[in-house]
Amino acid sequence: MSGPLAGLRVFDLSRILAGPTCTQLLGDLGADIIKIERPGQGDDTRKWGPPYIKDKNGANTAESAYYLSSNRNKRSVTIDVAKPAGQALARRLIARCDIMIENFKVGDMARYGLAYDDLKAQHPKLIYCSITGFGQTGPYAPRAGYDLLAQGLGGIMSVTGEGDRPPMKVGVGIADVMCGMYATSAILAALHHRNQTGQGQYIDLALLDTQVAWLVNVGLNYLTSGKVPVRVGNEHPNIVPYNVLECADGYFLLAVGNDSQFQKFCAFAGAPELATDPRFATNEARVQNRRVLYDELLPPLTRAKTQAEWDQGLAKLGVPASPVNNVKQVFEDPQILHRGMKISMPHPLAGSGQVDLIGNPINYSGTPVEYRMAPPYAGQHTQEVLKEILGVGDAEIDRLKADGAI
Repeated sequence: MSGPLAGLRVFDLSRILAGPTCTQLLGDLGADIIKIERPGQGDDTRKWGPPYIKDKNGANTAESAYYLSSNRNKRSVTIDVAKPAGQALARRLIARCDIMIENFKVGDMARYGLAYDDLKAQHPKLIYCSITGFGQTGPYAPRAGYDLLAQGLGGIMSVTGEGDRPPMKVGVGIADVMCGMYATSAILAALHHRNQTGQGQYIDLALLDTQVAWLVNVGLNYLTSGKVPVRVGNEHPNIVPYNVLECADGYFLLAVGNDSQFQKFCAFAGAPELATDPRFATNEARVQNRRVLYDELLPPLTRAKTQAEWDQGLAKLGVPASPVNNVKQVFEDPQILHRGMKISMPHPLAGSGQVDLIGNPINYSGTPVEYRMAPPYAGQHTQEVLKEILGVGDAEIDRLKADGAI
């Protein structure tokens, strides 16, 4: 391994999406991720299908697309941390790791003797990251938390969707994914601190906290004005025109970010007078008069050209515009393919011999992302890891199996 995090080892006791998103990113950057799964069950998301990988006979395997999405570049080791022998084995592995990440309910790790307080004295350099729905403290701390609840409680659903329709969640588990991103940032900062001081530390992250953090401009609109934001569909609360607009053969996106771009758009649309109309000459004026612009003046103009004409014509003028791709079109788009955002990796259970995955968006000049291992099947690397890291022999492996620890 030659990535920027090569030489670091992570004891990954997380499952579902937030924790695995974090550890997949750390793995892509070169860290050795030891994914701990419960014997006989594995990560819950392995069963979150269909779709699943198909074997050589076209039958479903136990590997769901959901699981594949966030478990690349990891080695799977099955350990039952609910059993004393499993806990003892976990502690031996943790002693050889730089980072530990878990997303069990508050108090579970303490019951297993694997909480930060149980480990920090013996392992002062350990960086220990806990991800929960609501954090380790506060009135909601004991509750189980999922992405949907974080999106609801954290406010993003209240501003997603059309104003005359019910609140709508984002189409992907964005609270989970963003919590995983914050976890990655927190871990990397803690590593820098450890490099300076020699001391590890504990990181307490919550889906709800991170959801509130990325309300960003919408949250600040409320904190600044005192006005509760409402759902505006595809419109932008602070920029006009910034919307999905109808054209001659469907729809296209227009994202005008300044007055100069609006002037170029109006000229290309054949209505240069709109750019000098006092109601629309500035973005502030356009925001105040958005309804007459969207409902009355723009539709006849935008319907006069095709999607391709708007896309190509405005691109030449430097005005942001694009089609609205479905997911099939995304993975056929020449820019996305050129940037390596669709990859394929060998997989032992796939009938085709490989699985398609989404690439990592980070492009380093000196330490590029490496795709070393496809998402592992449960327990794929148990013996390999125990022998390599702990020097465990076959006899001890047999005893651990007999104890139900692995």
